[in-house]
Amino acid sequence: MSEPMQPGESREDRASIADPNEPIHPQPPTPTEPRGPKKPNSDLPGRVLTAAVLIPIVSYVIVQGGLLFLGTVMVVIFLGQREFYRLIEDKGARPLQAFGLAAGAALPVVAYLGTEVHMTVLMTATLLAVMVAQLGKREITEALASISGTFFGVFYVGWLMSYAVVLRNFYDAAASHQGVAAVESIGLVPDSGIFFFFFALFCVIWCDAGAYFGGRAWGRHKLARKISPGKSVEGALAGVVAGTIGGLVGKWLFDFFWPDLSRAFPFEAAVGFGVMISVAGIVGDLIESLLKRDASVKDTGALLPGTGGVLDRIDSPLLGIPVMYYGLLFYVYLRVG
Repeated sequence: MSEPMQPGESREDRASIADPNEPIHPQPPTPTEPRGPKKPNSDLPGRVLTAAVLIPIVSYVIVQGGLLFLGTVMVVIFLGQREFYRLIEDKGARPLQAFGLAAGAALPVVAYLGTEVHMTVLMTATLLAVMVAQLGKREITEALASISGTFFGVFYVGWLMSYAVVLRNFYDAAASHQGVAAVESIGLVPDSGIFFFFFALFCVIWCDAGAYFGGRAWGRHKLARKISPGKSVEGALAGVVAGTIGGLVGKWLFDFFWPDLSRAFPFEAAVGFGVMISVAGIVGDLIESLLKRDASVKDTGALLPGTGGVLDRIDSPLLGIPVMYYGLLFYVYLRVG
């Protein structure tokens, strides 16, 4: 017989009391609002400080290229993957972290020694190896989450970021597809990848700044309310415009100071690529916001003041760089065809 209702107790209160004979069904660890301390209204000073430190370092590494650039990309992938695996661990998954980190570190090395085709072969081998490795684990009930989480970490951070290597060495990549004579006939030179990499960064960085300031000034309509309530349609449009302008500024600077590196890329192409890379950057930012929202965290880390973690800083380039690379391959194919 059920106990009589107490004074002030409603039927809803009574219904909320769990029956001791009923099994407990755990809820996913995703509260309505991200956990952690609330950020101040503006993290602009921290962003400016981080940019002031990183821009000279990153610029030097891009220009130098070679093993220094490869090593830097490997470090970025390692840190970004660690942050990603912490996100999915918050959701209860148990990725094969050591295996995933090793595969992620190997991808840029393969990209440096070969092309994106060899990266694809390694990704296929990685998926097969992750599935085989899962066979040796005691707990089989978590196999699906473990395999998916491990491989997605390699793909999302390691695979996408490895395109930084082939974009920086774009001359070699394009020559492997079209031939040396063909790519040189349209004005490409061995260091053209320096310009292309800077162009992609100009687009995503200016787009990020344009979306930030444009959203604060004119933001009225939510772009993705459930994923990132602070982002607006007006901010995104301002970001695309600013990103395109940023790409044109980069093109103009190279035409003025290092014309040999940008000669093969006319301003008409710069406009089209500017829009394309900016949109890709916004999508990349939203994807990372989706992952953080699901894991209920505000930032993936605290390494970079004003930005958060490494993954928070590379979310836009993670899509912008591969889009730039494949767009350039298609552009070169049309030019030499």
